[in-house]
Amino acid sequence: MTSTIDLDVHIPGERLDRYLADQLPDLSRARLQKLIEQGQVQVNGAVCTSKKLSVRGGDRLSLVIPEVEPLKLEAETIPLDILFEDEHLIILNKPIGLVVHPAPGHQGGTLVNALLAHCTDLSGIGGVQRPGIVHRLDKDTSGAIAIAKTDQAHQHLQAQFKTKTARRTYLAVVYGSSRAQSGTVDAPVGRHLVDRKKMAVVPEDKGGRSAITHWQVQERLGNYTLMQFDLETGRTHQIRVHSAYMGNPVVGDPIYSAGKSMGVKLPGQALHAWKLRLQHPISGEQMEAIAPLPMAFTTLLRVLRQRVL
Repeated sequence: MTSTIDLDVHIPGERLDRYLADQLPDLSRARLQKLIEQGQVQVNGAVCTSKKLSVRGGDRLSLVIPEVEPLKLEAETIPLDILFEDEHLIILNKPIGLVVHPAPGHQGGTLVNALLAHCTDLSGIGGVQRPGIVHRLDKDTSGAIAIAKTDQAHQHLQAQFKTKTARRTYLAVVYGSSRAQSGTVDAPVGRHLVDRKKMAVVPEDKGGRSAITHWQVQERLGNYTLMQFDLETGRTHQIRVHSAYMGNPVVGDPIYSAGKSMGVKLPGQALHAWKLRLQHPISGEQMEAIAPLPMAFTTLLRVLRQRVL
């Protein structure tokens, strides 16, 4: 069913798509941009198709959300490593190499295809291409990921990620070794100014968005380090970009540590979403899901430990 949302602007000076994303956490920024392009957004009664328009105090916004399209994706029986499941949400340990949601070139064999076979229904808030998906993991990053089964759970979980009450802890093996034991990288991340297929540390006035990553050394392994990363924000490739920015790119990262070699063949980057802490969207219970390390990651650690003996 089509719905309409009306908003009054009280905080001026922000781009239209960013303002809508801040006010409507249950809708992804990408979906809002698509709705703007489709002429589904009006500013002061006039259709606006520019996501870059700066809204002003007193502006009246109206957003039409069309009925969710019926899925045209096929359910596929793909094994799932389930860490938790009930009628409201499911938390999985995603393997390296599994794409989360369909995209050009990946219409099948994705996590969404597997979920359609496993679940009788999924939240439609994510749109036709990614039902139930609340947050993302890169194709070659493994670990804990939460999926909403109902719209109510989807809205609640997305709000937790927005307000940072849901917390994510990653483990990664990186090149080099920091003198410090812990620290924080506070550097905005955005689309690379030259290579648009990459992300980078970019000033906010050039499109970068606030990104904060806390890190802590877990184990020093000669010229490599096992690090723990805690995300305060969730930008695309955030840990990978911030690690490279520190001078310690993630081992096996094909984009941000290209050209580096350590003699062990990996199926993806040595980056794993180890812990996911959140509040159950219905009961309110605090939950912690721990995803065991994949075999390739444990093999890498074993080889590095043997080298430093």
